[in-house]
Amino acid sequence: MRIAVIGAGGIGGYYGAKLALAGNDVAFVARGAHLDAIRRHGLHVEHPDAPMHVANATVTDDPAAIGPVDVAMCCTKLWDVEPAAPTFRPLVADGGIVIPFQNGIDAPEMLKRALGRDHVAGGIAYIGASIASPGVVKVVSPLNRLRVGSFFGIGEQRVNAFAAAAKAAGIGVEVADDIRLALWEKFAMFSALSGCTALARQPIGVVRTDPDLRAMYERAVREAVAVGKAEGVALADDYVEKQLAFADSLNPAMKASMANDLAAGHRLELPWLSGAVVRLGRQHRVPTPVHDTIYAALKPYAGGTPH
Repeated sequence: MRIAVIGAGGIGGYYGAKLALAGNDVAFVARGAHLDAIRRHGLHVEHPDAPMHVANATVTDDPAAIGPVDVAMCCTKLWDVEPAAPTFRPLVADGGIVIPFQNGIDAPEMLKRALGRDHVAGGIAYIGASIASPGVVKVVSPLNRLRVGSFFGIGEQRVNAFAAAAKAAGIGVEVADDIRLALWEKFAMFSALSGCTALARQPIGVVRTDPDLRAMYERAVREAVAVGKAEGVALADDYVEKQLAFADSLNPAMKASMANDLAAGHRLELPWLSGAVVRLGRQHRVPTPVHDTIYAALKPYAGGTPH
C-alpha cells in the first residue's frame, strides 16, 4: 500500500515505521533537524520491547513531491492541520484519502474544507510517543492502537485496506462503525485529562487520588459528555464511570501531551481541547464551568510560555 505520513513525530514516526518495515511504500513528511537526521541516518524508534530502524526512509518536507497515495496519515499538531491541508491535494489526486490522527474533533472538518468530503476519513491514535531527538522517536506507553472509519461510507474501501495493512504490520487496529462517536469517546475523556493534568501541573496519579482534583476531572468529563449529547452524539450512559476506571488504570506518572507541552514552554492544543468544549457549550447553551476555568487559566500559555 502506498502511504504518506505527514508529521513523523510520535504517532507518525511509530506507526509509519511499523508500516514501512512490513513492506508498504511509506513516505514521511518532516522538517528541520528531524528531516535532516532521517535523511542521513534513517528513522529510529526507541521502544522498550521492539525498537525499530527504517534505514532508508523516504522523507521530504514537501507533500507534493510524494505524489498520489492510497492513504495519507495526517499526524501533525492540530494548529498545523488547517494551513497545511491545501498542500495535501497532490496526495489525494488519484482518489486517495487523508486520515487525521490529531487529538480533538476538529481536524476532519478542517481537511474537508480544503480537500472535499470525498477525501477525508477519521482516525484516532492511542499511544504515548514523542520525538526524543532529531531522527529518533521514543515510545513511552504500552498503548498501541488505532481506530479508523469512514464518514457515511465515503472512502470505506481505502479505510478497510489501510486497516488490513496496519493489522498485517502488527498494529492493533479497529474499524469503527461510527467514527464520529469514536472521536467523541476519546475527546470527552482526553479534553478533561489534558486540561486537568496541565492546569494542576501534575500527573494522573495525583489527579485521581486527590479528592478535589478527582472531582474536578469527573466534572470536566461530564461537561464534555453533555456537550457531545447536545451535538447529537450518542455517548453511552455509563461512559463517565468507564473513563474514571480508565484513569485509575493508567500509569500514575502519565501526563497528557498538553501538560508536557506546557512544562516545556511549547505551544498548546488548548483551543481544540478545553477550548472546543467551551465553544460548543456556549453554542448549545450547555454550562461548562470547569472547562471555562481551564481554558481561561491556560490561555496565556496557549502560544507558548509568555516572556
